[in-house]
Amino acid sequence: MLRLQNYINGELRGPTNGKHFDNVDPSTGKVFSEIPDSQEEDVLLALDAAKKAFPLWSNTSLDERSRILTKIADLIKEQMDDLAFAECQDNGKPLSLAKRVDIPRAESNLRFFAQAITQFASESHRTSDSIINYTTRKPIGVVGCISPWNLPLYLFTWKIAPALATGNTVVAKPSEVTPVTAYLFSKICIETGLPPGVLNIVHGLGGTAGNAIVSHPEIKAISFTGGTTTGAKIASIASPMFKKTSLELGGKNPNIIFADCDYDKMLKTTMHSSFANQGQICLCGSRIFVERSIYDRFKNDFVEKTNALAVGDPMDKSSKMGAVVSEAHMNKVLSYIQLAKDEGGTVLAGGERVKLGGRCEDGFYIKPTIIEGLDYQCRTNQEEIFGPVVTITPFDTEEEALRMANSTIYGLASSVWTSDLSRAHRMADKIEAGIVWINCWLLRDLRTPFGGVKASGVGREGGQEVLRFFTEPKNVCIQYG
Repeated sequence: MLRLQNYINGELRGPTNGKHFDNVDPSTGKVFSEIPDSQEEDVLLALDAAKKAFPLWSNTSLDERSRILTKIADLIKEQMDDLAFAECQDNGKPLSLAKRVDIPRAESNLRFFAQAITQFASESHRTSDSIINYTTRKPIGVVGCISPWNLPLYLFTWKIAPALATGNTVVAKPSEVTPVTAYLFSKICIETGLPPGVLNIVHGLGGTAGNAIVSHPEIKAISFTGGTTTGAKIASIASPMFKKTSLELGGKNPNIIFADCDYDKMLKTTMHSSFANQGQICLCGSRIFVERSIYDRFKNDFVEKTNALAVGDPMDKSSKMGAVVSEAHMNKVLSYIQLAKDEGGTVLAGGERVKLGGRCEDGFYIKPTIIEGLDYQCRTNQEEIFGPVVTITPFDTEEEALRMANSTIYGLASSVWTSDLSRAHRMADKIEAGIVWINCWLLRDLRTPFGGVKASGVGREGGQEVLRFFTEPKNVCIQYG
């Protein structure tokens, strides 16, 4: 039985109260590790270490910070197999997906920000012949980073890397649902020689450890990815304390398909954008709107390909889909499928739990599910399900497609499929989302701003945006001559 430890002041240590709780492998339904049930006192220890480390780390040269982050990236690459196995066991995703996407992206996050910080520039403004204004950017201090369970190491490093690169020290909490790779990451940091206290990782529940991070006045900024309800609670605590907040929250993303699209490319990509990581990616297109003239063709082809997706043991190379992350989440997704039926929807594919044999007989598996016949304003089409469930709906005009696409409280991402360049620009301009992919999905350039509008979040991550978030600007005005 693996017993995880916190990473505080450069050392691995158990929770102060000595208590742990179970961590379940979703592919088997069996407990395989124990997670520290950290409380406020553990966060205070981490905070104290981070405060003591901040003066030295914030004054460490950019080249040295870059060197350390690059070395961490190198070790992630070296330990790829072990990290991918841990991600697969902890999350239920196929091992092949963890090796192809999750761990390589975690490596890329460290490598990107190790270089980005050396290129980060501030502004100057010549006001007149004798007046110049220039801006300096300094690290904030101790910051809090709280990451979700769906892409554990991928999104954990997406927050930590820019925070450290800009000279902050960090108190971080990974999701209590999928904490193992964050624990292995702490060992990598020790091996790398990251100075004690620069990064501190506290495991535990959101209501205790997470709340202690968010509510402490000496943690100056919070970067959070997760559900909209939790994000709203964090904002209600942090805003009266005037903390900087970056909140990347939920999505109910539209995938709009016009008849003039590259049909074969669209169909292949739509399979991926619907069911990748068992639909447990905030960017998945869960509402598919199809121009009526190709609706029947699309429906028949989409159902056929979905029925052919192999749901199985995530350790098996032939499995295209693994388990959803937990029994509670499985039951939530299944309840939404039942809700869709109650709302008059027709299940065209999937719609039920999958029971496997062998070691996976108690695992949490759901068949990829397609539902049609629902009103675009019904709960199934308005609320985030976050599982392998999509709805399909025909449309006749651009205006109708836009009305349906923009009807939710969310506005994270979207996809549009068309060969009409003018239409592509019109749709991109009018869709209420932070990201619009045209004739593609999930093509990411780490230099671009990432985040949503409406209930999908506040602020942006990525590139210069996140480096600005983790620094405070100061304007200096000089009159000379």
